[in-house]
Amino acid sequence: MAITMGINDVRRTEFTPTSAYLNTASCCLLPRRASEAVGALVAGLGEGRPGGAGDFEAVDEARASFARLVGVDPGRVATGASVATHVGLIAASLPPGAEVLLPEGEFASVVNPFVVRGDLRPRYVPLESLAEAVRPGTALVAFSAVQSADGRTADLAAVREAAAAHGARTLVDATQAVGWLPFDARLYDYTVTGAYKWLLCPRGTQFLTVSEAAQESLIPLHGGWLAAADTWNSTYGPLTELAPDARRFDEGPAFLAYHGAAAALAVLEETGVEAVHAHDTALAARYRAGLAELGHVPVPGTSPIVAVPGLGGRQPELARAKVVTSARAGHLRASFHLYNTEADVDRLLDVLSG
Repeated sequence: MAITMGINDVRRTEFTPTSAYLNTASCCLLPRRASEAVGALVAGLGEGRPGGAGDFEAVDEARASFARLVGVDPGRVATGASVATHVGLIAASLPPGAEVLLPEGEFASVVNPFVVRGDLRPRYVPLESLAEAVRPGTALVAFSAVQSADGRTADLAAVREAAAAHGARTLVDATQAVGWLPFDARLYDYTVTGAYKWLLCPRGTQFLTVSEAAQESLIPLHGGWLAAADTWNSTYGPLTELAPDARRFDEGPAFLAYHGAAAALAVLEETGVEAVHAHDTALAARYRAGLAELGHVPVPGTSPIVAVPGLGGRQPELARAKVVTSARAGHLRASFHLYNTEADVDRLLDVLSG
């Protein structure tokens, strides 16, 4: 899809924040057209219109849009509602005793599906040591491209190289990356992406990508009629043939979320991830410079998620001043996206300065 809107145009036409909203790492602001799409379906549900339950075409439209954003064929994309569900599917595919390498402090939805199985061997290392910790016995390296708690970015190329050298598969949680960071999902066996943050979608939208080789290793354990090659003739009784691609791993869609997602992802495609990346990281750099002037030292990095150790207790004060941030792991976490401006950054710094 051609880029048709600049950042200023998107902000003016799609968003109406009533605060300095700096909390995309928790949840995005919905674009106007996404809110309208959800509202139209809600109205249809309330009035009993034909088709009011939701439209599978909207699901496939969102699937195709996400596929373009991450550089894969739509046939490699499964839709769902939560990261943990699809990570659980991957965890279920591993043989007993398999080693899963994870960063210390990784987000729970990536960690717990491997832990609760009870017969796998999770191993934890510092994020900075992830690539060098891959060894011949490692079956899977599971990690976030960008850490939720503090915005640290993994050395993606180094981890890919190490995993390939030792025959390990890779699972990347791209929830805190896709939407602002140019990301190529073709380079990994599996990716999971919660879309209600940087992708501007309603909560209940999540995408799994699976390489063609890895598709055969997964059993669609939660597969209902949507896992069938011929869905509408598979609504009763056992299916006779699985869908030939990643659609076999679809969860039943939350239609309200996916109607909004189809509209929201179009906004992001029209704007362009490269433009969003430049905008978001510039705001983060402005904030980092301002923090230095105030004597605060954030977690190092260049991502639009900026965490300041020890300042998590300032979050309620900021909220009272209509500056929306979050407290994570003792840090004050601010995150900057396409609807934010330099004025938002300066407002945050002004409150922190007292």
